[in-house]
Amino acid sequence: MDEIIRIKDQFYILATSSRIDNRTRVLKHDDTFAVFDRYGDIEPVGIGELGIYHEGTKFLSRLGLRLEGDHPSLLGSVINEDNTLLTVDFTNPDFYVNKNLLAPRGTLHISRSKFLWKGVCYERLGMRNYGLHPVDVLFSFLFDADFADIFEVRGLKRENRGQRVEVVEENRVLLTYSGLDGIIRQTQLEWSPKPNEISSSEAHFRVCLQPKEEKTFFMTISCELSHNPPHHLSYDFAFTEMYKVLKSTGSQRCEIHTSNGQFNNWLNRSFADLHMMITNTPEGPYPYAGVPWFSTPFGRDGIITALECLWIDPEIARGVLNYLASTQAKEIIAEQDAEPGKILHETRKGEMASLGEVPFGRYYGSVDATPLFVILAGAYYKQTGDLSFIESIWSNIELALKWIDSYGDIDGDGFVEYARRSQKGLIHQGWKDSQDSVFHRDGTLAEGPIALCEVQAYIYDAKLRAADLASLLGHDSRAIELSYQAQALKERFERHFWDDELSTYNLALDGKKHPCRVLTSNAGHCLFSGIASPEHAQRTAQTLFGVDMFCGWGIRTVSSSEIRYNPLSYHNGSVWPHDNALIAHGLARYGFKESVLRVITGLFNASVFVDLYRLPELFCGCSQRPAENPTLYPVACAPQSWSAASVFLLLQSCLGLSINAPENKICFYRPLLPEFLQEIRIKRLPVGEASVDLLLQNYGQDVGIDIIQRQGPVEIAITK
Repeated sequence: MDEIIRIKDQFYILATSSRIDNRTRVLKHDDTFAVFDRYGDIEPVGIGELGIYHEGTKFLSRLGLRLEGDHPSLLGSVINEDNTLLTVDFTNPDFYVNKNLLAPRGTLHISRSKFLWKGVCYERLGMRNYGLHPVDVLFSFLFDADFADIFEVRGLKRENRGQRVEVVEENRVLLTYSGLDGIIRQTQLEWSPKPNEISSSEAHFRVCLQPKEEKTFFMTISCELSHNPPHHLSYDFAFTEMYKVLKSTGSQRCEIHTSNGQFNNWLNRSFADLHMMITNTPEGPYPYAGVPWFSTPFGRDGIITALECLWIDPEIARGVLNYLASTQAKEIIAEQDAEPGKILHETRKGEMASLGEVPFGRYYGSVDATPLFVILAGAYYKQTGDLSFIESIWSNIELALKWIDSYGDIDGDGFVEYARRSQKGLIHQGWKDSQDSVFHRDGTLAEGPIALCEVQAYIYDAKLRAADLASLLGHDSRAIELSYQAQALKERFERHFWDDELSTYNLALDGKKHPCRVLTSNAGHCLFSGIASPEHAQRTAQTLFGVDMFCGWGIRTVSSSEIRYNPLSYHNGSVWPHDNALIAHGLARYGFKESVLRVITGLFNASVFVDLYRLPELFCGCSQRPAENPTLYPVACAPQSWSAASVFLLLQSCLGLSINAPENKICFYRPLLPEFLQEIRIKRLPVGEASVDLLLQNYGQDVGIDIIQRQGPVEIAITK
């Protein structure tokens, strides 16, 4: 018993089985998502994440296709390039009757396709006989719905649950769960044509196929709430409606195409993942964080995603800002870690959140989302020139700034710290929020209140951007005050956070103002914000690319020289694409373009090896080995929004591209491209109300930039 490891972090994602298949197939539309295996099935294996989920609840926990009682033989499965349709192809194994071969393998072709649309999973099953004789075959669907809350799937145990009942009709089954929160959740499975036999857990079909004959079967799986039942459509009509919407949104989107087909695969999957993760809210489009664990609005994740893709789609930033302004905390609520002006960390709609069993119904335990909100507002204005929108959220920006100066600075030392109010909330409230992510050189966990280096950097950036906005809105004295505060913070930060021996910035100051003298990627965010002095930026960049920090695929979260380093951990030695993209943008800001190329090359090489060219939330920080793929982290979200959007910020950083919409100008600062990108074509690049098509060509230490087409007044400025 003494050797048992007990995880004290209640939000740790339990992995009780080694049967984890990283090649799952994911579909998502708005508040509904599905995780299937490669068969298109939902089986109770691995960590139990397979299922169809709606608003934080698993509405289908099992779905198995069987042919004569066994799995059909898998030929292949794929999610199409725009992430809308899962297609799986099967054939039959050898069929015997009384030891006589009835149908040799390969006689039947079984095609299975499915998609999500407005709370319904639509499935089509086609079966064709390519044999010379009739084939009589039995196929079945096995199904179940446990209505588990997403936090139950993650490993939390509940003392009490609601009640489930079943209703079976001739062509449909209703599985109903009456939750303890008073909400009735219902899964409806319906088939056409109707099954030969049906029960509360199985539907059986007897099919006789003549030679060359094909028959088609349809199934819908509806996720229904008592207050919001879905509208049922036919498979073909729903598919048509889905593609109408997809086509209308895609026709206005910025497009990027390069001379490298593999890089295009990464780009195209990232575009598709980003589009899939965006959910339309009443306040505008919002990129949900990740599937399966974080398919909900997260403040930090949404802001960083919007920053990463701001130059190609500023409407995402507007939606994020509008949503977060509407959910900004207005009062102190200890159990939610809420304080006036604080920006949302996350919100959940599941039963456990509704009942307060987890604090995430609306939770504010994030120390960095508030300054990042102000940063995004400033960046959005520069990208779009949309001052009227900034004026509409100026009170929210001021409230955020007030939080920074009051509630954020817990001990009045001029730095922003975090210390949770909610006993159910997160211990650590920076982006590395696992329970062991902030520590001292000897491995001792830091005690709060904790001031993270990157949070001070974000605040510096936020105040400078807010000063610019204040000046534009005519608040001149406020602009001067904010500029002065930013400069004072920069000087104070350099004195207290720089570590000459480590040649980088310390991770944090603990509650006793002792520095956490640890080599981490957090210091790279100080370059992203511009708080680092030129000398210290250069030394930090060199430190980040030491063999202990750069593993070949990317920059590790923690140096391999540190006592808590573990390349298989969540935050203490892994590689996060979004982290690397932010650091790369900081490197570009200070002119370290060769280092930017090392980051984009490492992540590009990783994208070639991972399934569907989809960079996951994170992967393990094991050193790169020749001709071997990166080591995958078993419970990483994939897709994950800020990982999907990382390629756009990386490309922007290579080019040194910035857009100044008020001046109708595109600026390139020391543009440089990696060897594997010889040409890039960008269509419909937005510059305020205008747009431009560009051709960029790689000439080694230079990039040629030509305007192919221009809609509206746009100028190009290049700084070599």
